[in-house]
Amino acid sequence: MNLQDDRYSKFALVQEMMETADVVRRFNPDQTGPIVNDIRSAGRLLLTGEGSSRIFPAKNMIRKALRRGSPFMIVTDGSRQSAQYDLSQFAVFCASNSGRTKEVVLLAKQLTEAGNPRRYALTANNNTLLEKACNQSFVLTCGWEQAVAATKSVVEQALFYESILWNSENKDMKSVLPGLADQIQKALTQTIDPKIIEAATRASTLYFAGYNDGVAEELTLKTNEITRRKSDFLEGTYAVHGIEEVMQSEDVVFVVDPIDTEIEKFQEVLTDGVGLRVVAIADRDTPLETIRIPDAGEMAPYCYLCAGWNLLVEIGLALGINLDKPERARKVGNEFLGQ
Repeated sequence: MNLQDDRYSKFALVQEMMETADVVRRFNPDQTGPIVNDIRSAGRLLLTGEGSSRIFPAKNMIRKALRRGSPFMIVTDGSRQSAQYDLSQFAVFCASNSGRTKEVVLLAKQLTEAGNPRRYALTANNNTLLEKACNQSFVLTCGWEQAVAATKSVVEQALFYESILWNSENKDMKSVLPGLADQIQKALTQTIDPKIIEAATRASTLYFAGYNDGVAEELTLKTNEITRRKSDFLEGTYAVHGIEEVMQSEDVVFVVDPIDTEIEKFQEVLTDGVGLRVVAIADRDTPLETIRIPDAGEMAPYCYLCAGWNLLVEIGLALGINLDKPERARKVGNEFLGQ
């Protein structure tokens, strides 16, 4: 992507993607410090929301917490399913950029009626219905997005949740943010092999495989919104455990941060067996055709996500799609119209 080129810059989606680096640079991790003790006393944290407000922000935090042996029990589910749980002992974060997402607002109201005092809202707007239903609200600094597909807000939400872990461990991560912002900028602007783009435009389905940390799953959603292509998220080795039966040779599988010991099986089943193209998105060279991104260490998932956006924009433009205006998708998927 290149904001100096009108082919890209005329789209709000691209402008908002490119603003992500600055969102990271100015992010203030100290804002979650005051609530850490409340979350620690609960010991249990539910991160809920719908779509992009939940997939990467919540699952990135869960994977990070498990890898680091965090004492917090952190879970995520959509708001309707979460409403069926006993949440009396949980701290609950309800995320909705609009603050009007019906499922999320109704869950917050249910928690209020149940007397749960640890109700937190994470939104991109002030004075929302969700804020009124929670006892503390946090507003993103990235501002309201004009494009239907959420981008920069997803990264800020993820940083917000991850900063809870940093503060719980007394880690000052501010020094990491400038470098991460630079690496995100590179991931967003790097050139992607035109042959990969061309192959993707011919695919009936674009698959994303990888860790259950929200990156591949979020890119699967963004594929629908940005390229109008069918897509599927293949967690772990799901790609080689039966779905190959219905894959087509013109399809493409993008493997995000592939596990080295699994690559041979992907090649055997998908490349040799189905005859489709398998492309890695990785911060290192791999035996697969690879979109190489900057090495951001433990913050790499943010760069993987942004490299995926870059990829999808190129595919969308090659297909002649208006990136800002999906024909059916809405900015607020299911708006709460009550009081």
